[in-house]
Amino acid sequence: MDTTSLAEALHARTAAFADAVTGADPDARVPTCPDWPLRVLVGHLGQAHRWSADIVRSGPSPVPDPVDADPGAPETWRDWLRQGADDLAKTVLDAGDTPVWTFFGPRPAKFWLRRMLQDTTIHHADAALATGTAFEVAPDLAADAISEWLEMLSDPVTASLRPDFARLRGTGQTLQLRHGQDPGWLITRGPDGVRWVRETATADVTLAGPVRDLLLVLTRRRPAERVTITGDRALADHWLAHTAA
Repeated sequence: MDTTSLAEALHARTAAFADAVTGADPDARVPTCPDWPLRVLVGHLGQAHRWSADIVRSGPSPVPDPVDADPGAPETWRDWLRQGADDLAKTVLDAGDTPVWTFFGPRPAKFWLRRMLQDTTIHHADAALATGTAFEVAPDLAADAISEWLEMLSDPVTASLRPDFARLRGTGQTLQLRHGQDPGWLITRGPDGVRWVRETATADVTLAGPVRDLLLVLTRRRPAERVTITGDRALADHWLAHTAA
């Protein structure tokens, strides 16, 4: 996706998140986000958009604590969320191809737009599960969210940021993610970490289902039973146990 498309998608996903939380109890628990209340989830999302915009403008800053975020009164949440997404999108569009700081070294500014788009998509699922509202996502966006997640998991820096991810190393075990006629994703667990390609192949274990469900299972928002698992179930379970987003 180009930068303009990413910005448009961020606006749409932020609006969908706002729809899910509007009128809901601010103290409702969010079971998929370490049992946060809804107001912390809202605060975290708006805080993350603003933090990312500040990185693009000024360079790295400490990761903020979601509990410290103040989204304001519930009736102002929609505008507050929109303002954060607007700020991030404009800041990235103004930066163009300028390299900026990321956890993985200098990248084009749109890295943060894509990262926050996918973060917003997953947190919309969190909000929908907490409020009993519908969660829908376009298949191409769900597929890109899976690819982006695997890109991060396969970067050597990630294991230093999240030590549990180091347990994904293996001796060549393979997992296949498949939906419809799409090539899917073939993941290989090697001694140096995770590698992946977009292709269909015979693997030790295959997870198959609608791409939305694959995304939700991979990010631990829905149980593994939402997709069909064939082959080495223990391998799938180990993967899911050590990849919580």
